[in-house]
Amino acid sequence: MKYDIAKVETGESLQSLQRFIGGQRPGEVSWCDWDIPIHWGGVSDPLQPAEKIHRRSYAALKLFAETGYPFVISTKGALLGKDEYLDLLGRCNCVVQVSLVSPQLDKLEKGAPTFADRLRIIEKVAPRVKRLIVRVKPYMVEVFGDILKQIPTYRQIGVHGLTVEGMKYKRKRPGLEKIGGDFCYPVSVLKQHFEVIRDTCHSNGLRFYAAENRLRKMGDSLCCCGIDGLDGFTPNTYNLNHYLHDRESFVPTPTMSQPGSAACFTAICQDSCSNSALRKLSLKEAIEAATRDRGMISQLLEKR
Repeated sequence: MKYDIAKVETGESLQSLQRFIGGQRPGEVSWCDWDIPIHWGGVSDPLQPAEKIHRRSYAALKLFAETGYPFVISTKGALLGKDEYLDLLGRCNCVVQVSLVSPQLDKLEKGAPTFADRLRIIEKVAPRVKRLIVRVKPYMVEVFGDILKQIPTYRQIGVHGLTVEGMKYKRKRPGLEKIGGDFCYPVSVLKQHFEVIRDTCHSNGLRFYAAENRLRKMGDSLCCCGIDGLDGFTPNTYNLNHYLHDRESFVPTPTMSQPGSAACFTAICQDSCSNSALRKLSLKEAIEAATRDRGMISQLLEKR
């Protein structure tokens, strides 16, 4: 199905969200036959300045509050700490992630709240929501010391844990290696840094989540969103990370065995032959094909 962006009408996103929450899961999400938590804000900040005018996210929050549907919201917007948004979030079934890397990035994030401002927002928000996670994305080796220094502060202001993922660069730089279409830190470098960050988190009573696919097993959960153990927050465990690291949870749901449920892989295999085949396969068949080829697993994980 093709979409003309000029024909997208006001309120259409809210209608799509309402249908999803109600159980209508077509096409790429047809395999979701339970209330899988929605991650909101992984691509575009839902509380950016335009929200003050259009208030689309406020309308979505009202729907989330009314239905109790589980979700994760990721943001660095100042609106997060405003009373009308915070009151709604307090009525929602949600985990809040705040993007917060280092004060060094203040000069690069023009228009966003400063690092110090975000600390104050976190302190206000953390007691009102299920959990608050600090999102250290992108992690760069230059901020290693800054992160360690801030961890005791995070504990004091109510943070539940940190989720950390290495920076991906589009151009080659000294010390980086090419993985897929990106230039990344060698896994040995990230592993050494992540071990220290993880141990410092644990010594301060915080959880640590490795959002880096190559190091996912280092985290306190294979799901890096910070939803582990929360009532009503059931992630998908029929994926390649669980195939590699947790076979007991690697079990498909009945819907994943239905033809056409593999359409979600069309975002990775973007050619007409693959798309045509995937739309006929079940998700179970596609995953089983991938697990027969360890090289394919590595390729799929690196592209994510």
